[in-house]
Amino acid sequence: MAAKTNGTSPDKRRKYDEAFKAEALRLASESRSTQAAARQLGISPKLLYRWQQAQVVAEVGSVEVARDPEVRALRAANKRLAQELDILKKALVIFGQPTP
Repeated sequence: MAAKTNGTSPDKRRKYDEAFKAEALRLASESRSTQAAARQLGISPKLLYRWQQAQVVAEVGSVEVARDPEVRALRAANKRLAQELDILKKALVIFGQPTP
């Protein structure tokens, strides 16, 4: 976390560098709950939600498409399927091992 202050008047808002934001977004995407990830990082859940929304807008290109309920549902389904695939891959490794 990179905090920045002005020389004459202290800035009460904390400023975070891009590396911290990227790590926070990665943690939030891997976590079950964005609020839990925010608590773990010591930041406001609202701030993390804003960063997530900005990331989605940057990926999609417009706010209207990012807020479309169908796009949101498809993204949620895609995330769930990716998690299921990871679980199946791990299970395949575990059950594919020969028994002694």
